[in-house]
Amino acid sequence: MTEVGFAVEIDAPPKRVWVVVGDPRNLPHWERHIVDVHGIGPEGLEAGDEYVTVMRFMGITANVRARVVEWEPPRYSEIRLMGLLDATVITTVRPIGKTRSLLEHRIDYRFRGGPLGEFAARSLRAVGGARLALRRGTLAQKREIEGL
Repeated sequence: MTEVGFAVEIDAPPKRVWVVVGDPRNLPHWERHIVDVHGIGPEGLEAGDEYVTVMRFMGITANVRARVVEWEPPRYSEIRLMGLLDATVITTVRPIGKTRSLLEHRIDYRFRGGPLGEFAARSLRAVGGARLALRRGTLAQKREIEGL
């Protein structure tokens, strides 16, 4: 497994941060390789729920199943990804005073073996690697949250 992480301060209280980062349907806004998320009901998520993230790398599409392990809005989530990408995604939101937050993502991941997994791993390296992708996505979240 490989671990990457990134944290950023946001000019918004934790509840406002969670409105954005706590909805996986927003993932395509921040990561260009994620093209769709489905299976989430209108009431949102809770521990034990599952959904599907559709990823596309250079024209090849793959579904990644997601299971919510822990869900504690507006401060913590742990999501387990299974499929082409096996990963654990941990998101924490901590208050900084009354009007700011620290948003942190940590991902432990590995691509599955086989031609599709190798292709996805090479594609990720070609765009700068997982840490750069996580950094870009987290900064996109910050821009969206602060623009609300």
